[in-house]
Amino acid sequence: MAAAQGQFSDHSNGAGTTDSAEGGSVPSAFRLAVEALRTARLRPEIEIETTRPPQRLAPHAHALEAAVVDGDEDLADGRLVLLHDPDGHDAWRGTFRLVTLVRAELEPEMAADPLLPEVCWSWLTGALEARGLAYGEASGTVTRAGSHYFGGLAERRPATQIEIRASWTPREDRGGVPDTAAHLAAWCDLLCQVAGLPPVGAGPAPGPGETGVGAGVVSLPQRRGPQVS
Repeated sequence: MAAAQGQFSDHSNGAGTTDSAEGGSVPSAFRLAVEALRTARLRPEIEIETTRPPQRLAPHAHALEAAVVDGDEDLADGRLVLLHDPDGHDAWRGTFRLVTLVRAELEPEMAADPLLPEVCWSWLTGALEARGLAYGEASGTVTRAGSHYFGGLAERRPATQIEIRASWTPREDRGGVPDTAAHLAAWCDLLCQVAGLPPVGAGPAPGPGETGVGAGVVSLPQRRGPQVS
């Protein structure tokens, strides 16, 4: 990742947003939601930058990539996509949708825990709830995949990767704009938790709309650094 830690790169050249609406007009709600993403206060271990979003999922989309970095090692990484359809979407039950992919590698003994998928899903919902965020229609998958090496690669230790794919509908305010900064901060809390970072600070979790990094995380040690392809 080229972005400075804990903040956004300023070199995206607009690559992080698509607008497939006729005439290229951008609704003010979507513009405000994208602008709010830059106000999120994130942990210094987070490297984040805009990236090209997927096509044809919604009339308007904005995408971010992030990694939890320790020195030269990526402990976890992922992608967060903000979708917007001004006409609403029946499956979303709203006009905005957040879609994510989070990945990290685990040591085999940690990955052997049969409850790991349930725990990882609870980390996502817990990160949102810890910041007092209202959301709906959450869905997703948690996948655990193992790799064993043979032949010329036989000296490598077995590796197991956990992958969280999820989406949810953020609650919109009276102006029709969700608190995207707080949702981004919660998503980065999830990244740090999957990466096994210790909690930052103590005390109560931030309230609704607050984007500080006070929410606690539970350490999950023994990470290896994957790369999102």
